[in-house]
Amino acid sequence: MALSGAVRAARGRCARALRSAVPPAAGTGATRGTGATRGTGDTRGTGATAGTDATRGTGDTRGTDATRGTGATRGTGDTIFALSSAPGRCGVAVIRASGPGSGAALRSLTGIPEPPPRVMALRRIQDPQTTETLDRGLVVWFPGPRSFTGEDCAELHVHGGPAVVSGVLRALGRLPGLRPAEPGEFTRRAFAHGKLDLTAAEGLRDLIGAETEAQRRQALRQMEGDLGRLYQRWSHSLTQALAHLEAYIDFSEDDNVEEEVLTQVRVTVRALLQELRGHLRDGRRGELLRGGVRAVIAGPPNVGKSSLLNLLCRRPAAIVSPTAGTTRDVLEVALDIGGYPLVLSDTAGLRQATDPVEREGVARARARLCQADLVLAVLDATSVPPTPVALEAALAALEPPPGTPCVLVLNKADLLGGHGGSLSATSAQGPPATLLSCGGSPSATGAQGPPATLLSCKTGEGLEALLELLTQQLAQLCGDPLLGSPSLTQSRHSRHLGACAAALERFGDLGDSGDLAVAAEQLRVARRELGRITGHVGAEDVLDIIFRDFCVGK
Repeated sequence: MALSGAVRAARGRCARALRSAVPPAAGTGATRGTGATRGTGDTRGTGATAGTDATRGTGDTRGTDATRGTGATRGTGDTIFALSSAPGRCGVAVIRASGPGSGAALRSLTGIPEPPPRVMALRRIQDPQTTETLDRGLVVWFPGPRSFTGEDCAELHVHGGPAVVSGVLRALGRLPGLRPAEPGEFTRRAFAHGKLDLTAAEGLRDLIGAETEAQRRQALRQMEGDLGRLYQRWSHSLTQALAHLEAYIDFSEDDNVEEEVLTQVRVTVRALLQELRGHLRDGRRGELLRGGVRAVIAGPPNVGKSSLLNLLCRRPAAIVSPTAGTTRDVLEVALDIGGYPLVLSDTAGLRQATDPVEREGVARARARLCQADLVLAVLDATSVPPTPVALEAALAALEPPPGTPCVLVLNKADLLGGHGGSLSATSAQGPPATLLSCGGSPSATGAQGPPATLLSCKTGEGLEALLELLTQQLAQLCGDPLLGSPSLTQSRHSRHLGACAAALERFGDLGDSGDLAVAAEQLRVARRELGRITGHVGAEDVLDIIFRDFCVGK
């Protein structure tokens, strides 16, 4: 295509628009000790070199968005410190400092120069004011930009006793220019210096909070940038389409731009819209895996719902009584089933209650049932005829929400005696590897009804089969976090992607005869929504929300 200088001009306008959307770096001309030398001529001033020719001054950038976020640059701002390991007694505690005063703080606490970069060294750590020895531990020096935050960083690995940790933190707090870090401030500085985008920061937060193997895999994949790279690729496609469209608008009358340019823009937008829609139709897999699948134990009174909860969590979490209607309120526990997170709720028995308190319990059970991602319908195996039709009728009497995946648990199998074989064969007819809904929708194999399993909460017989069935259902709900495209993990992502898709749909609705200036604006809106996910555009309004949930030392 003969875009020639027209496209370059249009791209220049897009680049200027991008630059105007990102706040300028604060303190661009600030230096960190201009001309000061350390060791063998290593300078840390503006444009100076560290080691060889790698610059660590204010002109250093990472990609095109080095100033995204707060606009902070290396060598400016406060020096922060915090305990980065978990509080409480432990073998080793890690105390971290980041900022221009990190090196001076390390020298003050050890009394000697910093060790070589990224090399652990044993040092006597002392109070700078009293010279009293606080501990003997390992110290590490990370000169910026090759550090987590992109700033000069120092770490002290000390013994994890409360007195040692508090003594070192007090000594750091008395040094000039140092202050305690706010929650998530280390990661926020890493974002500000281009070390990671917002999706990677959210992945890091999820990795710290991961409790199951599947959660860890998903969070690690997001932290390593898979999701951010996907959105960056889409953003690049939109930026290119916008540049071509603006070139066509400005220069088509001069015959400098061919008609095929407009056709190619429409093809690109249609392909991107299709990919976006597929990404949004992921069944909330990423969100379910991140927050846990909400499962509800439901059934008539006295069928063993609370006993099932206690059996699954392996402790007496719920009160069990032969009296019907014992459970009144919703009891919730978090479990790890086959590496997947399950938030399991025990609820009141479903029946027409006369007692006001029990009626409230049944109402709460119904409300929780409507919010469930998975239903464990518990029935008394001794009172259900061993036929698929009877099982379907008993399940329907519970009135589970249509379309919600369901597992049928036939409890009290120990009381069946010689009749257990027929019920076992009936439950085996269900396809346990296929996720079915409570509405009895046909499966991929044509079978009807939810998968069912026999269980005795009293003896534990059938527990392994139930756990295997639950793992299969959770795997289908959450998917494999290592396969395919990265999943949506945040409602924030869904909101911005939905707005991006809507803008692209409006672009398509304009058709061939539509106003091209309006079409270009829709592409700008779509690109802006993608940029808000990664933090490349308009990140300020979401920074506090994202980083406030971090622990203080991260």
